[in-house]
Amino acid sequence: MAVLAQIRSQLTRILHLKEPPRRTALAFATGAFIAFSPIYPHTLLVIVCVWAFRLNLLALLAGAFINNPWTIVPILGATLWTGFQLMGIPQTPPLSWSDLSFTSIYDQILPYAVPFLVGGAVLSSLGAMLCYPAAYFLISKYRKSLSQAAEEPLPPGTGLG
Repeated sequence: MAVLAQIRSQLTRILHLKEPPRRTALAFATGAFIAFSPIYPHTLLVIVCVWAFRLNLLALLAGAFINNPWTIVPILGATLWTGFQLMGIPQTPPLSWSDLSFTSIYDQILPYAVPFLVGGAVLSSLGAMLCYPAAYFLISKYRKSLSQAAEEPLPPGTGLG
């Protein structure tokens, strides 16, 4: 339960930022782009984006943490599968565990590199394009509901106190 309370607290902090919803949504979408990016380390990419584009760190991290220990295997699998499909490679080359020298491992992993980069670029772009409108809609709706709640008059007093 403590983890859920921390997540709720962080989401509340993100939703109450003193910046326009479009900017917060852009930071979240940029984080989602980083989450699916084939370029690692993601945390370093987040720091560079915060510094270079002056985007909000919390919103960027929230998007980047789409890629976490529970989702990394499906994301990597989808990245490779997408790359192989887009490049028309029908079958993945087999890996041999008999020779574990650096050059052997390098030669075996090399056929996966380009499909991984292509699939990652496509999934990163798709993730950012889907996350921006969703985040913008949710942030705008949440802030509008807050402003409407603040404008509602208080109920009349009971006269008891």
